[in-house]
Amino acid sequence: MTHRSVFAALCAMLVVALVGAHAAAAGRGHHERGRGKRVVFVQTNELSGNRILVYDRRPNGQLVYAGGYVTGGKGGAALPGNESDHLASQGSLVYDRGHRQLLAVNAGSNTVSAFRVRGDRLSLEGVWPSGGEFPASIGVHRDLAYVLNSGGEGAVKGFRVGRNGLWPIPGSGRSLGLGNTTPPNFLTSPGQVGFTPNGRKLLVTTKASTSSIDVFDVRFDGRLSATPVVNASAMPVPFAFTFDPFGRLVSGEAGASAVTTYRIQTRGTLTDPKSQGDGQAALCWIVRVRGFYYVANTASNNLSGYRIDAAGQPSLLDGDGVVAATNPGPIDLASSGAYVYAETGLNGTVDEFSIASDGTLSPIGSVTGLPPGLEGITAS
Repeated sequence: MTHRSVFAALCAMLVVALVGAHAAAAGRGHHERGRGKRVVFVQTNELSGNRILVYDRRPNGQLVYAGGYVTGGKGGAALPGNESDHLASQGSLVYDRGHRQLLAVNAGSNTVSAFRVRGDRLSLEGVWPSGGEFPASIGVHRDLAYVLNSGGEGAVKGFRVGRNGLWPIPGSGRSLGLGNTTPPNFLTSPGQVGFTPNGRKLLVTTKASTSSIDVFDVRFDGRLSATPVVNASAMPVPFAFTFDPFGRLVSGEAGASAVTTYRIQTRGTLTDPKSQGDGQAALCWIVRVRGFYYVANTASNNLSGYRIDAAGQPSLLDGDGVVAATNPGPIDLASSGAYVYAETGLNGTVDEFSIASDGTLSPIGSVTGLPPGLEGITAS
């Protein structure tokens, strides 16, 4: 082989190597971008057929439509036809980060759907009976999920969460003894089910039916104590809840439009209640973001903001606490990064807000044209 031929062969080999390295780097970069993509999921809750709509979050916080997926079930509407709040609950759509699954209730079909999440793409893994009537909320902790059924007597049902969906836990169902209709009345249906941060307790809010917060023990096999500890709420109509960094329960209580925090004792009793009203009407949903707590005042068409100090005392941001106006009928809330998203049930929007360092919110747009009666929102 001549020197020229050797040189040409070496150049060709170098080009191939460089192209391969570039392709591999591009592939890694694409994969990393895919894993880092921030996505918001919205549940339409349509009576004719429930769907999940997927939105990519732009760097400025605005949402861009990425696709829609049927759940294999139907949405529902609580009585007596409350147009802004069809499910009357928080947690009807839940992203399980550990399993990269999205769990959705189908209140009109008495079922629960599980999707595999790959970036902004979903694949339906299956649809399972919810273990009761009118499922409205889901709580997840590690490989355990409980579904809150708000119709009839009200009931919770347990599932193991696996790579391919849900596995019902035999003997895990527990009645709440509420005696509702099916569909339930939106005021007397239970509002949310959820685990304490350590997973040892399962909580259910009963709203106006008993104005109590029920606390079950979670046993090693995933089943619950036979009966809950029933705690009267400090303010009437406990609805939605989250937790502060110290494990205190932070409850939105709609009857007085107030946020109340509680200590959760080992035996399931709630103690040391500390409350702060916001002067608005029908404070129901609550989300914790970066040390701030935002609530949706569905009858006032706005959001309020709170801080909670180390002793558990809530206080309003900026005097009156109102941090943003919304479209009519704000309901469920979600956060992603430094942004908050509020569904509005009357005209079908998702209102978008950026969070300032002092907790104030600035509107950055709205997703419009969604079906009225939508409910359920979460983010990856």
